[in-house]
Amino acid sequence: MKRFLAALPLLLAAAACAGDESVAKYGGAGQVWTLSEVDGQAFNLRATMEFDKAGWITGQAPCNRYSVKQSAPYPWFKVGPTMATKMACPDLDSENQFFRALGEMTLSEVSGTTLILSNDADRTMVFKAE
Repeated sequence: MKRFLAALPLLLAAAACAGDESVAKYGGAGQVWTLSEVDGQAFNLRATMEFDKAGWITGQAPCNRYSVKQSAPYPWFKVGPTMATKMACPDLDSENQFFRALGEMTLSEVSGTTLILSNDADRTMVFKAE
């Protein structure tokens, strides 16, 4: 136990040196990303996401503002749990589909003004930078 406690500062310093390995570092920061399609189908409601350097994603779902922590290093993608406001609107079903799809994504790719989230089940979410 004493050895672990003695090594703890070194472990924390090494983690701090690793820095930001999120989507933000690899082209996602400083953009508002708007969802344009899910699984090859146009997404006709407004849903956005923004990445910060601390690994947080914030945005507007079809009804509510949300935030979620992205915890996997780029290009991997893992989020959860999602925190959202609780406003009612006629698009809650679409919002729930958006959150469900977002939680199922496991890979991310930023290419210019396009962000693609995907998984091994051939699901995709395509976002465009505003």
